[in-house]
Amino acid sequence: METSYLKTLELDKIIARAAEGCVCKEAKAKLLALEPQCDPDEVRYALEQTDAINTLLIKNGSPRFGGVEGVSALAARAVKGGVLSMGELLMVAGALRNFQNLTNWYGSSEHDMLPTDDLFYALSPEPGLEQQISSAILAPDAMADTASRTLNDLRKKIRATENSIRDRLESMVRNMDTSKYLQESVVSMRNGRYVVPVKSEYRGEVSGIIHDVSSTGATVFVEPQAVVEANARILQYRAQEAQEIERILVAFTAQVAAIEPQFQYSYQAMLDIDVLLAKARLALELKAFKPAVRTDNSFSLIRARHPLIDPQKCVPVDIALGKEYDSLIITGPNTGGKTVTLKTAGLLCAMAQCGFLIPADERSEVCVFDEFLVDIGDEQSIEQSLSTFSGHMKKITGILELAMPHTLVLLDELGAGTDPAEGAALAVAIIEELRRRGVLLMATTHYAELKVFALETKGVVNASCEFDLETLRPTYKLSVGVPGKSNAFLISEKLGIPERVIEAAQQHLSAEDKRLDAVLGQLDDLKLQLKESQHEVEELKNEASHQLEAAQKKRDELIQQGENELEAARAKARALAQQVESQAYALTDELRQLQKDERLSTQQKAQRAREIAKKESEKLFMGTEVVHNPVKEFVPLKEVKVGQEVCIAELNQLATVLSLPDKNGDVLVRAGIIKTKVPLKGLKQPEKLVKDPKPQTKAQQRYSRLTGDANRPNGRVERVHRSAKMECNLLGLTVDEALPEVDSFIDRAILNGQTVVYLIHGNGTGALRTAIHKHLRGNRMVKSFRLGRYGEGESGVTVVELK
Repeated sequence: METSYLKTLELDKIIARAAEGCVCKEAKAKLLALEPQCDPDEVRYALEQTDAINTLLIKNGSPRFGGVEGVSALAARAVKGGVLSMGELLMVAGALRNFQNLTNWYGSSEHDMLPTDDLFYALSPEPGLEQQISSAILAPDAMADTASRTLNDLRKKIRATENSIRDRLESMVRNMDTSKYLQESVVSMRNGRYVVPVKSEYRGEVSGIIHDVSSTGATVFVEPQAVVEANARILQYRAQEAQEIERILVAFTAQVAAIEPQFQYSYQAMLDIDVLLAKARLALELKAFKPAVRTDNSFSLIRARHPLIDPQKCVPVDIALGKEYDSLIITGPNTGGKTVTLKTAGLLCAMAQCGFLIPADERSEVCVFDEFLVDIGDEQSIEQSLSTFSGHMKKITGILELAMPHTLVLLDELGAGTDPAEGAALAVAIIEELRRRGVLLMATTHYAELKVFALETKGVVNASCEFDLETLRPTYKLSVGVPGKSNAFLISEKLGIPERVIEAAQQHLSAEDKRLDAVLGQLDDLKLQLKESQHEVEELKNEASHQLEAAQKKRDELIQQGENELEAARAKARALAQQVESQAYALTDELRQLQKDERLSTQQKAQRAREIAKKESEKLFMGTEVVHNPVKEFVPLKEVKVGQEVCIAELNQLATVLSLPDKNGDVLVRAGIIKTKVPLKGLKQPEKLVKDPKPQTKAQQRYSRLTGDANRPNGRVERVHRSAKMECNLLGLTVDEALPEVDSFIDRAILNGQTVVYLIHGNGTGALRTAIHKHLRGNRMVKSFRLGRYGEGESGVTVVELK
C-alpha cells in the first residue's frame, strides 16, 4: 500500500496520538510502524481485539504496567553465556512483574472467551524468580546483604574491621602526644585505605605508609603501621565480596537463560498487549465504537466525526458509498465542510484497517481497501515550477496508475486551477476513467457541469454541504441526493461587495447557468419544505401516540379497578364464610353451656339465646359490605411448595401453603386459624424475603460516568411524551438478566394493546444493545425496531414497533 497518501489523511497523527499511551518504547515503535491491513478477516480480528481490551479497561481500570526496554536482547545474551549486570537483571524482573500484573488484571473480572485470550495465556509469570531478583538487587549498583549468606558474612567482617580501624585512628587523633603531629583531627581514605593527615615536617614522627600528599606539600596522608594489616584484610574481603556478587549474578543469569524460550514469547505478547491498551485508551478518549467489516466493496459511516476536530465543535455526518452508488460528487460553498467530509471518510476507513475503533455509531460498516488514493490540498510548488493545476494533475497521474478495484479515491476540487470549461470536461473524463477501474470515488467541486453529470449518470450521486446564508456559517451537514450551490454572489454581498458589482456579475452568467442556479434554488426550497413537513409529521405522530397511550392507560386502569373490586368481593366472601363457620361453632358452644346452666329458667334461656343470635347476626351483616382496597402491582408466584410461607396479595396477609394448586389453579393456605383457597396468581413473595436492590459498586459508578448512563439529571435518557408503561429500564442489567425482562415486557405490552415500546439500555460498551437487537430479530411479535432519535434517548434507547 502506498503510504504517502495516508499521511495526507493524517493517519500518522492518529497513530502518534495513540502511541503516547504506550508504556514500553518497543511497543511505541511497533505502533508507529503500523500500516493498514488488507485482509477482511485480519481487520475484523484486530478490531475485536481492540474492542475486547476497551471493554476490560472500562470494567477493570488500567493495569499496573511498568516500562521496560530491550529485555528480549538481554534474555538472548544470557543464553549465549553473557553475565547480566544488576541493572539488566532488574529490567528482567520488571518484565516478569508486568507478566504477573497483566495476568491478574485479565482475570480480575469474569468474562466469556475473548479474541485476546491467546495473548494473555501466552504470558508466563515467574513470581519466584522475580521476587528473588527484586529482593537481592536493590539498585543497578547495589546488591542487598541478604542476597546470600556468604555475602552477608563478608560484609559483616568488613564493617567490623572498618570499625576497629576507626577506633584505633580516632584514639590516635585524640591522643595528646600524637595529635600535635596532625594537620587536622580527622580520619580520611586514600586508595581505599584509612589514613590520617600528618604535617610534612613531622612525617618521620608517625610510622606508617604514605599514600598521598596535598597539593601544597604541607600535608602527607599516612596509613599508620598499627592499621596496615587491618586495611589489608578489608581489601581481601572486598575482593571476596566482588567474587560473591559475580557468583550471584551468574546464578541469576542462568535462571533467566533457562526460561528464555517462554520469556521471549511472553515478552512479545506483552508488547502486543501494550499496543492494544494504547488503542483502547484512544477509543475511550474519542468515544469510539467497533464497526462491522464488510467483505464487499461498500461502507456506511453513521454519525461519523473527524477524530482530530474538537468533539464540542465537530458535527457528525452520515457517509455511505458502494451500495446504491459508487461515486459521490460533493458541492457547496467554500468552508462548508466538503474537504473535512472527504478526510473523515478516508481516515475512519484507514483507522479501522489499522485496528482502531472509530468515532462513529456502532451500526457503522467499513470495507477493506487495498489502496487509499488521495488528492487533497494545494499541490503548487515554486521549487518544481508547478502551478496549482499542474500539481493536481501530477498527483492524479499517480492515482490513475494505481487505481484498481478495492481502491478508495478522494479528490478535492477536481479540475480546479484552469479554464472552467476545460477543467470541468477533464474532471468528467477523469471520473469516468476511475469508475471504469472499479474504484469507490468521492470528489468535491464547484463546477455545474459535474452536478449535471451526477444527475444524468447512474451510479453517480450529488451531495451538498449545507450553509446558513443568514449567519454566513456552515452547518457541516451532508445532504445526499441534492447538489449544492456555491452561493458566491450571496456570500460576497453579505461580506460587503457593492450591489452593482453583484448585479453586473449576474449579467455575465450564461442562460444555462442561470437556469441551473434556479433549479438548485428550487431544490433547496423543496429540501427546506420537506424538513418542515417531516418535523410536523413527527410532532403529530408523537401527539397521537401520547393520546393513544393516555386512552390505553385509562382503559387499563378501569379494567384493573373492576378486577380488583371483583377479587375484593370474592376474598371478602371467602373470609366471611370462614368467619361464619368459626362463629357458628362458638355460638353452638355458648348455647350448649347456656342449656347446662340450671340457675336460669327455660324462658330465660330462650331469651338469652335470642339475644346472642341477634348480636352475632348483626356482626356478620356489618362485615358483608365490600370495601374496595386497591391492590398494588406485584409479581405473582409461578409455583409453591407445601409449607412455604407466602403473602395473599389482596389482603397483604401472610399465610402458609397447605397443598399444591388444584386443577383450577387454587391453592389451599392457612392464614392464622382460617383455611382458605386462593388463586396461585393472587400469591406473592413475602416482603421480608424480597431483596432490596443492590447499590451500585464503584466499578459500576465509574462505568456510568464513562458512558453517561447513570440515573441522574445529567445522565438520564431523554423522554418525549411517553409513560412508564411504554418503557422497560434495563440499565445495570447483564445480558442474561435483560433478555427475559424484554420478553416479559413485550408480552405485557401486547396484552395491553400497545404498538410501540421503548427499551432503555444505555450506551456503555454496546454489548447489551447488540444482544437486545439480535434477540428482537428472532421475536415473531416484533414488527421493526430502531434506535431512538433526538429527544427519545438516541443510541441509548431502542424503539420497538409491535405487530
